[in-house]
Amino acid sequence: MTHVPFLIAAFSIFILVLAADALGSWLRLRSARRQALRRQERLRARDKTPAAAPLSTELSR
Repeated sequence: MTHVPFLIAAFSIFILVLAADALGSWLRLRSARRQALRRQERLRARDKTPAAAPLSTELSR
């Protein structure tokens, strides 16, 4: 009796789990990058809009 089929199955499962973990990490990183880019675009768009009339710092009587 040989242990080769067991070893092949064990290493195959290890490789599948490793690949699934790598794919999940890659997808999360891609999503985080996309969110960061959208946030930067929103902040840039917000900065480009003309501000309302600035409030005077001097008090008038």
